[in-house]
Amino acid sequence: MRILLTGANGYVGKRLLPELLNNGHEVVCCVRNKNRLGLDAATLAKITIWELDFLEEPSLENLPAKFDVAFYLIHSMSSSTDKFDELESKAAKNFNTYLDEIGVKQVVYLSGIVNQDTLSKHLQSRLNVEEILYEGNFKTTVLRAAIIVGSGSSSFEIIRDLCEKLPLMITPKWVLTKSQPIAIRDVIQYLIGVMLNEKCYDDSFDIGGPDIITYKQMMLSYAKTRKIKLWIYTIPVMTPKLSSYWLYFVTSTSYKLAVNLVDSMRMEVVCKDNRLRDILNVQPISYVEAIKLAFLKIEQNLVVSSWKDSLVSGRFKEDLSGYIQVPTYGCLKDEKSIQIENPEKVLENIWSIGGEKGWYYGNWLWEIRGFMDKVVGGVGLQRGRTHLNEIASGDSLDFWRVLLADKKEKRLLLFAEMRLPGEAWLEFRIDENNVLHQIATFRPKGLFGRLYWYSLVPFHYFIFGGMIRNIAKTTS
Repeated sequence: MRILLTGANGYVGKRLLPELLNNGHEVVCCVRNKNRLGLDAATLAKITIWELDFLEEPSLENLPAKFDVAFYLIHSMSSSTDKFDELESKAAKNFNTYLDEIGVKQVVYLSGIVNQDTLSKHLQSRLNVEEILYEGNFKTTVLRAAIIVGSGSSSFEIIRDLCEKLPLMITPKWVLTKSQPIAIRDVIQYLIGVMLNEKCYDDSFDIGGPDIITYKQMMLSYAKTRKIKLWIYTIPVMTPKLSSYWLYFVTSTSYKLAVNLVDSMRMEVVCKDNRLRDILNVQPISYVEAIKLAFLKIEQNLVVSSWKDSLVSGRFKEDLSGYIQVPTYGCLKDEKSIQIENPEKVLENIWSIGGEKGWYYGNWLWEIRGFMDKVVGGVGLQRGRTHLNEIASGDSLDFWRVLLADKKEKRLLLFAEMRLPGEAWLEFRIDENNVLHQIATFRPKGLFGRLYWYSLVPFHYFIFGGMIRNIAKTTS
């Protein structure tokens, strides 16, 4: 089949792509920025990339040929606390416009379970998108899921953060809301199973795992599986706003995402029926099995995708590729260099920076800076990194975003997503003479930006100096 995969660099899209290729399908990946796909050369050779932003006015020139199936995996929930529903509707309408010109037999949309007449803004937006897609000149299949559990999924990472960091929790009453979590592997099975399946045309199906449990039970099951002690006490007085701040400060989620998640978590999301399970003969795994599989992937360093690497996990929603040219005019810099003996080992050190490894010097100072960033509404250090020693352009790296990760050129360029009175870059590069260059660049905004930089110069002397010396070491 010829398949259009929108949201190909998203959490679900990155999981679905290899399965489609393994099944011999021809895949066109539709993304806003091809540099953020983060795929290996072998995979890139098997696909076609179509760069397109569905929020922009449609341009109907140079369109790809018709498709058998199109997967619509575009969501904007985290980009705004008040306008994401308008963005999602606009993207869906533009998607229909393009496919009217291109032609497609079936569109498959991954939505959210709808159980109540009064819906959260998140679930109402998903329902609106469904209705827009049903108006298209193609057969539509909608899969409605609740919480998706897998290594790197937002739901799994939030529960992981809460349980690992807080042995005692005083929680709001929404933790008693019921949900029906589903493993990411089962979501992929369903997505593939409905392709050109006439029994699934122009219909919506709920998909879930075998367990119907509360969020409290999810956390207790996680703790039991991980063999950690956890006590949870529920009180009725915690407001949605307080709950959002609670999630924001304890977990790696952004505040905007926390607001929308809390709004949704008050709604019960349980499958009304299991028709699709019977049609496709899918046997979904349990919530506990999904947790075990997720940690197996994490321990083997085989996490395919993470929600943290999407732009919605950061502070900037626009394409950051425009920042790849580090400016020189009006900038303040801290430049250091050191001769190295083993460039390959040093490159491994650079590619392992951040996350659990830390920043090679003064990690407690980096943690303080991350906490201060959270206090003022930034992303903090809690995002960590997806892989222990692999980096791709577009990945999140603590409170940085990877703009360029080129091992061949021996260069790593990061852009700061922390809250700053200016813009900041951090670059590591090994030249042809085996000299490691470490350059911190700051473009201040006004007088306050300059005062901020100069107030940190004493800290920069020790932190950046210690960092380059330790990165240059090739023995532990």
